[in-house]
Amino acid sequence: MVAIEVSGLRKSYGSLDAVRGLDFRVDEGEVFALLGPNGAGKTTTLEILEGFRTRTAGEVRVLGEDPARAGRAQRQRVGIVLQGVVSEPYLTVREVLTRNAAYYPNPRPVAEVIEHVGLGEKADVRVKTLSGGQLRRLDVGLGIIGDPELLFLDEPTTGFDPTARRSAWELVRQLRGAGTTIVLTTHYMDEAQSLADRVAVINAGVIVAEGTPDTIGGRAQAAARIRFHLPPGVTVGELPVTAVEGDGAVELHAHDPVRTLHTLTGWALERGIPLEGLTVDRPSLEDVYLALISEEDEA
Repeated sequence: MVAIEVSGLRKSYGSLDAVRGLDFRVDEGEVFALLGPNGAGKTTTLEILEGFRTRTAGEVRVLGEDPARAGRAQRQRVGIVLQGVVSEPYLTVREVLTRNAAYYPNPRPVAEVIEHVGLGEKADVRVKTLSGGQLRRLDVGLGIIGDPELLFLDEPTTGFDPTARRSAWELVRQLRGAGTTIVLTTHYMDEAQSLADRVAVINAGVIVAEGTPDTIGGRAQAAARIRFHLPPGVTVGELPVTAVEGDGAVELHAHDPVRTLHTLTGWALERGIPLEGLTVDRPSLEDVYLALISEEDEA
């Protein structure tokens, strides 16, 4: 089943085309990450999907309905975590969540949500006393209090410390495991790598690549990078493979790293030469993302 279908989506502000013909879908139960630099069109796209902004052209279906015409019943099936939510400063965390729970027919228990977002010790303190990271946790709590089928998370861990970020990731995994469909925007590539089933990179209002975090942009077929240090007296020219030296390390790229490593390490073992700091890696999601954005900017 498809939770979101987008075809030919466009949004213009006068002569400015903020979104220029997007086509994508989000399947039920998956985590879909929309990545891109500031001003790429991510937030505009989310606001159209959420029903907060009208579109110039294109077709959009969210849980089977056009969000521009959706009524209360459809909206009760959707949770939203915006980049910043203003809650009443003089209410407590528990009071804010209890009030919002009353807007939904089958909300999650307030105490359960408070624990899920890590605000157990702050449940009965006023919102105005919360730190920035704690306010962001409250935003997430407000997004999930209605037990939504579909959840939009717009930069959900901005301002979180590393421990809080990991807790938020675990919450996303729990929600996905329970069947919630999640659309995520983030500037943290490790977050997208860890959470998303599929990602789409948007730049200047168009999608420049789409796929799983491990395959997008040809990542799965990219050459592996092998790096190590040679001992004094051994030169790069003596190696049985082609390599370059820079920044104090030897580096080479291999499309068949197993065979290349076999050749390299066999040569080193025969001569008793240590290959200090030997590492093998492929381009990270961040590497691919930056390359995609750079290519589009140069086009």
